[in-house]
Amino acid sequence: MRRYGLAVVGAVAAGALVLGTGGAAWAGDADLEVHGSAMMSGGVMEVRLTPANLGPDAVADASVRLSWSAALADEQRLPAACARTGDREVVCGTGPLAVELPGEQLVVPVRLRERPSEVTLAVDVAWSGSAVDHDRTNDRQRVLVLATGDPYAF
Repeated sequence: MRRYGLAVVGAVAAGALVLGTGGAAWAGDADLEVHGSAMMSGGVMEVRLTPANLGPDAVADASVRLSWSAALADEQRLPAACARTGDREVVCGTGPLAVELPGEQLVVPVRLRERPSEVTLAVDVAWSGSAVDHDRTNDRQRVLVLATGDPYAF
């Protein structure tokens, strides 16, 4: 049985609910988005992404979900901020996101189980640090990545 970072995922889920004396605390309004690039060669895909917060309020932490149309190899070396959550999925923490400033760039290399000629990558905001995001249209990106070694922007 494989483990996909259940402890990290549980911590992210537990952090999603901030309790005060009156119940769940409101963390403000934030408009989160993610942009970056992905390239694939020899069954390895490298995703570079930069989260951003268009405001109006800062976010203490958020997470993004990366999903592939092809299965990931069983063994992965993911960055410390990331946890594998499924056969084709990884979730990464962004850290704090100030208003109108880019967040820290995440570089996520993954090995695919096979060597496909193309893979669709979906990137979306999985958790916005309990902030309300009224514009969800920029939370999700999709890109078709060909096994050419060229970067494909999203």
